[in-house]
Amino acid sequence: RVTQNAKAEDCIILIVLLKSSAHRQKILESLSSTIKTPSEIAKETDMRLNHTSMYLGELKKKRLIICLNEGSRKGRLYQITGLGKRVLEILNRE
Repeated sequence: RVTQNAKAEDCIILIVLLKSSAHRQKILESLSSTIKTPSEIAKETDMRLNHTSMYLGELKKKRLIICLNEGSRKGRLYQITGLGKRVLEILNRE
């Protein structure tokens, strides 16, 4: 069973991850309002597509975002998770 302290520590680790890279934070903020493709995110955040894809993979591994159509090779859709929203809320309070 996970304790409340463990959950808080997980959030702290995720906040540090986002604070260590403005790109990760920009991508998460980009997904805070709607579902998007990597191309849309890259354009909105003014990042190269290959960098965007790399950061999307990192954020997905940390369960901050999910891919809605994982089996697709093109046109993948990404959405922020509840955990991602919670971490962004904490970051934006500062």
